[in-house]
Amino acid sequence: MKYQNVYVEAFGYEVAPVVVSSAELEERLAPVYEKLYLNVGQLEALTGIVERRWWEEGHRVSDGAIVAASRALEAADMPADRIEAVVYGGVCRENYEPATACRVAAELSVSPGAIVHDVGNACLGVIDGMIDVANRIELGQIRAGLVVACETAREINEVMIARMLQNPTMDFFKQALATLTGGSGAVAVLLTDASLSRSKRRRLLGGAMKSAPQHHELCRWGVEAAGSEFPGLLRAFTATDSAAVLSHGVELGVKTWQAFLGSLGWIKDRVDRVICHQVGGSHRDAILQSIGVPVEKDFSTFAYLGNMGTVALPLTAAIAEDRGVIKPGDRTAFLGIGSGLNCLMLGLEW
Repeated sequence: MKYQNVYVEAFGYEVAPVVVSSAELEERLAPVYEKLYLNVGQLEALTGIVERRWWEEGHRVSDGAIVAASRALEAADMPADRIEAVVYGGVCRENYEPATACRVAAELSVSPGAIVHDVGNACLGVIDGMIDVANRIELGQIRAGLVVACETAREINEVMIARMLQNPTMDFFKQALATLTGGSGAVAVLLTDASLSRSKRRRLLGGAMKSAPQHHELCRWGVEAAGSEFPGLLRAFTATDSAAVLSHGVELGVKTWQAFLGSLGWIKDRVDRVICHQVGGSHRDAILQSIGVPVEKDFSTFAYLGNMGTVALPLTAAIAEDRGVIKPGDRTAFLGIGSGLNCLMLGLEW
């Protein structure tokens, strides 16, 4: 996978306002901790996550995506009617139909000829959307497109806490742990061709993808029957085998990294920066060690923002640029992995 004419012209993002510490979640889970003889501090110790963010109750994910998209357009000084594609990549959506991207496109007043749709692929949704827009740019179909997403962790965490209190077993605690790492945020990525790029920076060079769909049962988020006492009703659920995801995810990540370097003709020692999907400390350390990249080349936000799903990687890259961590000219690798399992790595010349 290679591109000659695609630039990431701007990022826009919004961080959710309500700070929720791991200690606060553990306080609500005190009966579970007491029954399982767990010490307070386990959640932070196991994941490296000190706190995460939630939206206020009733917040619409399309509202977050619209704010992020507006900021990206403002940063690039680009009128919305130049946008010819809007792709929403979030796991969290407002309806089965229409696409959440439709409300975002309508509120922005993008070009009436724009392609507007959602892309769903677990935590890879946004960078999969970047590939969708980049392909259209490279083929000459469009000149500018927006990829947007907004994730919310409040609702699924409330469900999970209630279920943990009803089922205070170690097996269920292990299965629930990943859900408690979830954070909330919104991001937008504006991609253009060279003719519309003012800065000629953040050139998207290409990447590589590998899949291992035999592991599709390891990490799931969906709906299930609420129980015999509530016939016909559905409730949200998540289930994650964190240890298996780590083991098989690292194995897939190593294969993808080798394909990624080969595709771009890069050598690992000349990769200046990497941004991983923000799962947590143990996952970050394991993948970097396995591909031979020093942790100093990584920039992470999971400790204070949690795992924001599709939003986590691009929002972290945007913050890294704001703080001067990624500098113009840096060879930067996006290391994405999602349930499925799927792994997508993208290379940018910043």
